[in-house]
Amino acid sequence: MIKFFKMNMEPKKRLRMVEVIFSIGLCIASIISIGYGLYDINANVENAKFKQSIQMTRDTDLEDYSEDNTVCAVTYTNGDKQLIVSYSYEDYTKLNDMTITAYEYETKNGTKLYFDHQNINNQEVQYSYKQVRANELAPLFNFGIASFILMLSILIMMLFAKQFTTYEKSWFISIMVLATVFSVLFPEESANGVNGIIIMLLYLLDTFLNILCELLISKQSRYNFLISVLVEIVEIAMCVVLMYRFATMATTLFFWLPIDIISYINWSKHKDDEENELTVVRKLKGYQEVLVIIGIIVWTFVIGYLISGLNIATDFYNNELLETFIIYIDACASAVGIANGLFIFFRLQEQWIAWYICAFLEAIINIISGQYVLLVLKLGYFTNTTYGYIKWSRYIKEHSIQKQAQIS
Repeated sequence: MIKFFKMNMEPKKRLRMVEVIFSIGLCIASIISIGYGLYDINANVENAKFKQSIQMTRDTDLEDYSEDNTVCAVTYTNGDKQLIVSYSYEDYTKLNDMTITAYEYETKNGTKLYFDHQNINNQEVQYSYKQVRANELAPLFNFGIASFILMLSILIMMLFAKQFTTYEKSWFISIMVLATVFSVLFPEESANGVNGIIIMLLYLLDTFLNILCELLISKQSRYNFLISVLVEIVEIAMCVVLMYRFATMATTLFFWLPIDIISYINWSKHKDDEENELTVVRKLKGYQEVLVIIGIIVWTFVIGYLISGLNIATDFYNNELLETFIIYIDACASAVGIANGLFIFFRLQEQWIAWYICAFLEAIINIISGQYVLLVLKLGYFTNTTYGYIKWSRYIKEHSIQKQAQIS
């Protein structure tokens, strides 16, 4: 193992030193950021003082609940002041008032907390403080998480430097730097009772693992499938947490996980004669492309119709029409994704075209959903897909010429 790393490690001493320094710096930044954040939100809050009672107005734009919702969170606002009250669905249906009297308390460090009743206990204060500070410190937590993942990215590029070109290393690090910036600028809000920090962690892991997987597949490396298994696990977790994209979740669970394992075995059997790390790839025939397109269209409408008929509650979207629209886009993305998976299994160049389409559809979902960090991942998809398509095209062309020369 040590010998392997020595053989593949960054050969330029100065560059290696810079990478080590950056990695250490990012590690320290991550520890400080997350450590301070955890210390702050878990601080013992005592003697929160009552300041005033104010009227807050109900924000009905954030409400789109049905009988499938066991808990309905209603948001009341007054300028930048906010109070979220949870009701059972039965109580929610009886809720007619558009305003509420909120009671403002202030902690020693100046944090303002709002309650729908005045006689509060220490446990309520502590919980409210933790939630408020976690939301306020979300950019700090996101920076800490992103810094740690960026550190891992730099270390991977350093330890496996000889396996990647300068472009590939630059592309990989650039995408992760962008993801770090976006995670700080666009912190994710909580959804379905899960804090936005946890959601952002999943986004960043998804980005990191996906671009590493994409990089490996563009290099025709069978090891991309091992990374892909981790990608699928993270994406299933995202779907469960956000309670959305169930077509993708089902496809991931029942198609992508098995096909990744099978594809790894299949690719291992078709190694390039000259380069052991490469896998032989090829192109699809015309009539096969037509059949694939028809299959995608049928899948989109059938699966979209079936899932839209399910009353699955989520507070990630607050508009039923928008949610239905997302369902159909997701159904189409899952269909294209299946085609992509099969193309990869059979080592077909058209998998890159399918991935273009899939990335575009997912980008639409990300924009509508406000998942701006994941748009960085889509940028990575588009750039690397172009790179991978060109690389595979050259490989196929060169080997076709060689094969014709051997025949003649």
